[in-house]
Amino acid sequence: MAVDTFTIKRNSKGKGMPRLSTKNQITIPVDVLREVGMEAGDEVRIRAVGKGRVEVERFDDLIDRFAGSLPPGTYPPGYLKELRNEWDR
Repeated sequence: MAVDTFTIKRNSKGKGMPRLSTKNQITIPVDVLREVGMEAGDEVRIRAVGKGRVEVERFDDLIDRFAGSLPPGTYPPGYLKELRNEWDR
């Protein structure tokens, strides 16, 4: 998997690299979010991936994404009920 690195240049106002706040918050630069296709309101998953490294990944709830996606008639009437009854055995 390729890893992109983004360099944030210090601007004329003296702002540079984002810093971790005392509330453990960090602001991700807009150009970085645009590059990876994320936007405000996206749910994300945060993982530690090594000493000093954190990974941020958009969280896609697969149930929400695929629930109801099969067309009517995919399974014959009663078929899913039979399968569920097998779980109780």
